[in-house]
Amino acid sequence: MDVIDYIIIVLKVIVGLSILNVWLIQPKKPTKWRGGNAKTIVEEFKVYGLSKSFCYVIGFLKVGLALILLASIQFEALTLIGSLGLTGLLLGSIIMHIKVKDELYKSFPAFLFIVMNLIIAFESI
Repeated sequence: MDVIDYIIIVLKVIVGLSILNVWLIQPKKPTKWRGGNAKTIVEEFKVYGLSKSFCYVIGFLKVGLALILLASIQFEALTLIGSLGLTGLLLGSIIMHIKVKDELYKSFPAFLFIVMNLIIAFESI
């Protein structure tokens, strides 16, 4: 394995575990990254004008894609599904922050993870 292969594994772990942390461990905890003045993920989706059901759908997709990204460490064929799927959902996060006129810094985690996912995807081609 080359150094870049190890870097890609580290990026997959960072992105995958971070997404799982947000959606499974901290969904009810306030953070400075939440849209508007939301304290929880469900409140954040309400700020965006989206339903609780849609929040659960997005959560299911993000958790599933994060697990796929982590699984792609062992099963390389899953890499593009996980990385590009998360990229699309994270782009939606940025659009929602812009929609509600959040401060730019609130989009930073999504932007950073998009960059990481695009590096992962590019290296897997």
